[in-house]
Amino acid sequence: MLNLDDARDRASALVARARRAGADAADAVYAADASESVSVRLGRLEDVERSESERLALRVFVGQRSASIGSTDFDAAALDELAARAVAMARAAPEDRYAGLAPEALLLRGPAPALDLEDRTEPRPQALREAAEAAEAAARAVAGVTNSEGGAAGAGRALVALATSHGFAGAYAATSHSLSVSVVAGEGSAMQRDYAWRSARHGDDLPTPAAIGALAAERAVARVNPGRLKSGPMPVVFDPRVGSTLIGHLIGAMSGSAIARRASFLLDHEEAQIFDSAVTITDEPHLRRGLRSRPFDGEGLPTARRHLVENGRLTGWLMDSAAARQLGRSPTGHAARGGGGAPHVSASNVHLAPGPLSRGALIADIADGVYVTELIGHGVNGVTGDYSRGAAGFRISGGAIAGPVAEFTIAGNLLAMFKTLRPADDLEWHRAVNVPTLRIDAMTVAGD
Repeated sequence: MLNLDDARDRASALVARARRAGADAADAVYAADASESVSVRLGRLEDVERSESERLALRVFVGQRSASIGSTDFDAAALDELAARAVAMARAAPEDRYAGLAPEALLLRGPAPALDLEDRTEPRPQALREAAEAAEAAARAVAGVTNSEGGAAGAGRALVALATSHGFAGAYAATSHSLSVSVVAGEGSAMQRDYAWRSARHGDDLPTPAAIGALAAERAVARVNPGRLKSGPMPVVFDPRVGSTLIGHLIGAMSGSAIARRASFLLDHEEAQIFDSAVTITDEPHLRRGLRSRPFDGEGLPTARRHLVENGRLTGWLMDSAAARQLGRSPTGHAARGGGGAPHVSASNVHLAPGPLSRGALIADIADGVYVTELIGHGVNGVTGDYSRGAAGFRISGGAIAGPVAEFTIAGNLLAMFKTLRPADDLEWHRAVNVPTLRIDAMTVAGD
């Protein structure tokens, strides 16, 4: 894997090759990653994996025509051929009047913010194995746990560099550490599984293996021998580990490209009041050690903190340059790049601000409802906002969490759901999208 300076130079050199081959404009992304993981099951080593990759992606523009191409062959002759082929592809492509690099005047200038994304300590494979074994052992030691699907620990480092033909060149590196365990509790038809998983930029930010194992076991044992729910409208309360998916649907619908295609349930709701006035949702790309923190976006634009929803009101769309041109706006610094091709829209570290009530107080007036800890399937229509997903969790009875329930469906429409959404005060801060416990009234539950 290259260092940051060499990665920038590698991307810049490919852009220069594209210009020499006839491109009017170009950008290039160098991406590299290395990772190692160890998994165990029932106290025995199951698997050890090590992966490393390096790749270059080039995007070129000839007038309003563009093409993208990638390679893992960094030989000089191969890169010359890559650039020439990309230009030839662009000349044969249809015109797109919205295609082009980000506006030069908006590019990040000066030093990038320091985000502390790189842990200089690389764990040994033996240390990863010991962590996985300790997490699984802690879970298996809990009464009621009858089997294990295994424990795993991993670590990795990734580096990305972006260079454009109109003056941007930047690079940053980030590390990742993860620890997980999944176990089974109960016997026969009463058996249930659950898990605990954490990821962090720095190893010191992970919980202990004992804490991860105990949490997985506690969750699995609590789900043993689930009952069934009756069908009908009722309040649904989302555990933080699944409540974040609701915000993911919101972010997807805020994408400028979805708005430009008229394929979003938020169409015609720009700056509208879609949540209660107590709800604020914030994007924090400069969060120190954040899982999705980034100093610049996928087009070389600066990133900045922004409220996506403020006092219940949408603040506007998230846009890369192509969507911004189509909508007659300015890009918002939310472009992201994958392995190649054009940018797409992505938020960074997002959180929904906590409310004033504890989880207990939030559910205290629910005579009959459900607390959801697992969602199943993908029954969400991003165009209409219609929402229907399989679920499992716990019955709420008389204002308290009661026994486990499974094999039911929750349904509604996201706009209607957002209107009644109420957050508790238990905001968690270890995911890319962080939310407290969320309550939504009058959803439709289909059980028995």
